[in-house]
Amino acid sequence: MDARVVDYLDDKLQTVGDLESLDALLESIHAQQGLLKQQLHDAQKDLSEAKQTAREHQESLQARVANFNTQQSDIDRRLLVITASETSDEAVPRFEAVLDSLQRLDMANAYLELLQQIHELSEEAQMQLKTSNEAALAPYKQLRVLHTRLIRLQDDAEGAAPQLLHHVHQITQSLRSQILDAFSSQLQTVLKKIRWPRPDATIPSTLQSEWEIAITNLLDLQIPELETMAYTKGPGDKIQLPAVLLPFEVLVRPLEMRFRYHFEGDKPTNRIDRPEYFLTHITSLLNDYSGFVADFMQPILLKRFRGTELVLNPVYIDATSALITATLPMLRTKVGSLLAQVASQPHLLSHLVHEVMAFDTTIREEWGYDGGYGVERWKGLSWEFLAQGDWFGRWLQVEKNFALARYQSIVDAPDFGDLDYESVDPKATKPTKGAMRVNDLLETITDRYRPLTSFSQKLRFLIDIQIAIFDKLHELLRSNLEAYLTMTTSIGRAVAGVSKEEQEKLLGVEGLERLCKTYGSADYLERAMRDWSDDVFFLDMWEELNHRARQAQNIGNMSVADVAERTSSAVGSAEEGGALFDETAASYSRLRIRSEQIITDTLNSNVRVALRAYRQINPWATLGSVSVSPSAHAAPSPSAELDPLLAQLSATFGFLSRALAAAPLRRIARAVLATISNTLWDTVLTRHRFSTTGAAQLNADLAAICRVVDEAVGHGVAEAGLRKCLEGARLVGLPVRGGRSSSTGESGPRGTTIRSGVSADEAEAEAEDWDAWGATEAEREEGKDDTGVGVEGGRTSGEEDAGELGLWEVERRLFADNQSAREVLEELGLETLTEGEARTALGRRVELAG
Repeated sequence: MDARVVDYLDDKLQTVGDLESLDALLESIHAQQGLLKQQLHDAQKDLSEAKQTAREHQESLQARVANFNTQQSDIDRRLLVITASETSDEAVPRFEAVLDSLQRLDMANAYLELLQQIHELSEEAQMQLKTSNEAALAPYKQLRVLHTRLIRLQDDAEGAAPQLLHHVHQITQSLRSQILDAFSSQLQTVLKKIRWPRPDATIPSTLQSEWEIAITNLLDLQIPELETMAYTKGPGDKIQLPAVLLPFEVLVRPLEMRFRYHFEGDKPTNRIDRPEYFLTHITSLLNDYSGFVADFMQPILLKRFRGTELVLNPVYIDATSALITATLPMLRTKVGSLLAQVASQPHLLSHLVHEVMAFDTTIREEWGYDGGYGVERWKGLSWEFLAQGDWFGRWLQVEKNFALARYQSIVDAPDFGDLDYESVDPKATKPTKGAMRVNDLLETITDRYRPLTSFSQKLRFLIDIQIAIFDKLHELLRSNLEAYLTMTTSIGRAVAGVSKEEQEKLLGVEGLERLCKTYGSADYLERAMRDWSDDVFFLDMWEELNHRARQAQNIGNMSVADVAERTSSAVGSAEEGGALFDETAASYSRLRIRSEQIITDTLNSNVRVALRAYRQINPWATLGSVSVSPSAHAAPSPSAELDPLLAQLSATFGFLSRALAAAPLRRIARAVLATISNTLWDTVLTRHRFSTTGAAQLNADLAAICRVVDEAVGHGVAEAGLRKCLEGARLVGLPVRGGRSSSTGESGPRGTTIRSGVSADEAEAEAEDWDAWGATEAEREEGKDDTGVGVEGGRTSGEEDAGELGLWEVERRLFADNQSAREVLEELGLETLTEGEARTALGRRVELAG
């Protein structure tokens, strides 16, 4: 401590000047010393209080321990005395047994008190019934509340008191039956006075008060039950049906007796093959009595249910819906018994189901009934039996058997494969009668399952019946196409034993008709499926299918992948588009395209065979000159060797023009004309040399082909398909000298034409070149404007070629360079030929051989 003091003073008093602040330093030290003393005093005080508290707590614990030991000793002594046991271990089990007995006794006492209260309420209600029906409601409602509370306690206690609950339930139901009978008798008294169930019954003003009291009493009796009911789906997709309102149950009793009189027993109206009889009877009842309930029941319902949760349920608040609910139980009973009778008779089962679905549609659409499920659409009686009653599988099999039997009868019909020229537009592709009947069958199937409210059931119909029949017909059409291909190939003919005559028929119009049957059927059904995909019914199914596919991996009893394979690959994807018949329509589209290609290939093969003789002739450079005479203006006759082709084109395109629409007919015609054009170009136009008369004959042959094709297909189709050959024939048939003397030049020596920009010497040199070939006077006169008769395509140059360029000028400009060649081709109006093709064609002219 001294050392620390010395260090402190050395630190504070280092210089003489520090002595001046010695008083302040001493004052600060004294202040700090006082503060430390105060803190020390407080700490000592706290320590003293803590020690005192600890001592008191210790004493308290010791006192409690002593008290516990005393009490434990007393308990052990008492326990030994009570149980007559020598030790506490022996006494505890005996004591617990005594307590358990006391607990059971206490519970039994509580049960007795509860039963006493219940019996008192029951007796009170029965006493009140003798004096006033309305007064009995109060004790009954108390009893009902007790019963409801017991049910909830029983659930919480895991079924601890089933006997008590059963006893209370019996008492409650017995009392309810007594009160219900009394209230029902009160309402029946009023109904007798108005002579119910007359359709024209009314409530007079004198009975209005009595009527309203009777209805209100029954509603008051039932409202507690309605408020505790849960209208939710249970296990297995079961729906608890709405309760029938008690006043309507009384009203419907005579109507039910009438129903049972007519449609049970041996009455003529009770026929299992005519379910429409009793279904129509129900709709007649609704028509007869809906006005009565709307006038005399509706105001009471609104008044009594206002302010309760039941006002949100239209099946209770709407009198007509309540009447429909009251009539449905008798229908359920009748339909259930009838289903059991017709289960082994497919026709009757199918008829019954469809009549019930039609009835459901009527109730739902014409009467606006929603079944009491609020915003959820009423699924109908048919759904109750098909889905919840498990009748759908049997009915689906019946409908499938009917559809397949009808399909087979269509296929087996003698006129199944006949083209139908009358039922479709004359300009449309003609389907077979079988295809149209199958389409009608599939539309009928759609109408049969359209009323179903279950999506999974509609999907099963679509896949198991409609798409299955589409697939069967597709397989039949494809097999017919494969059979045709087999019989028209060399190996297939040998295997199938097809004779040469039969092969010729297959390659002719008869074979085309067979191909057109496949093409027309595929085209018709493909377009039908595309149209169906735009139908509201199938659009709704597609939307629902996509929604379910995105939510789950399975749809009904099928996986999403299986459904997509049968309907559309777009199922469950986020992409726009897609339809239920995408896959099926695509298969028919492929069949249609393949059929069209085979038709085209067959025609191409036929025209190549028909042109075989024409390709072998070579009169083009040796035909005689055209004489200058009036008869020279007539077009030359087609070559005799072209007759097979003309006959082939006339027969095939004549048939195709009746069997096919304009678009496929033009596609096929263009393909066949392209084959003709290529064949003539390769084997005639660029292989032989042509004189003027030979070129005129070629133009006449091409014109004959155009006339035959245009007559069947349409104007301009042949010219477009043979444009290359026509332009080549026109080029090779150019007149030796052009006819532009009147507009672009003047006459030169020996009838030559002096072209613009060409000197007289050059024109005379051309004439001398012409003379060097030993041309006749008629050939030299051919290019003159006033008497020229150069022939192109059966037309004289004097008629249409006036002003056309001559052979020599075209030859000079065509072979000069590409630019000059393009200009002269454009000037001649030749659009298809390239410069090289034009030079090749013009080089076949005999005059240009050197």
